[in-house]
Amino acid sequence: MAKKNQIAHKGKIVEITPDFTTVEIIASSACSSCHAKGLCGMSEEQEKIIMLPTDPYAVHAVGDEVTVMTKMSMGLKAVWISYVVPLAILMILILSLSAVIDNEFLRGGIAIAGVAVYYFFIWLFRDKLSNEFVFYIE
Repeated sequence: MAKKNQIAHKGKIVEITPDFTTVEIIASSACSSCHAKGLCGMSEEQEKIIMLPTDPYAVHAVGDEVTVMTKMSMGLKAVWISYVVPLAILMILILSLSAVIDNEFLRGGIAIAGVAVYYFFIWLFRDKLSNEFVFYIE
């Protein structure tokens, strides 16, 4: 059972190698449990693959149902990196450039380019970030 400061998802092991254990989780929206989801068309379920470092002392087999866990702070950190910081960059650029540049399309293009540069740096440091975001099997 997940503690208060943890995020947990049920999943199934699809592959085990000496380095990584691959777990498939089903991320479902809130309406996936609704009795009318077949008629509505709004429910969505996505299969996601997570690669975890293999624990040499764990006894798991392909097909086992497991719980994948991470700390709540890792989820909040991911939200900041993915959404909050790019939004702040976008807003700062748009507002600061409005005093300098009269052309709205140019301002918007520069602001979007600024966010693209941010995501490019995130992509460059993806290995360092992947070491910080740790998942484990309970």
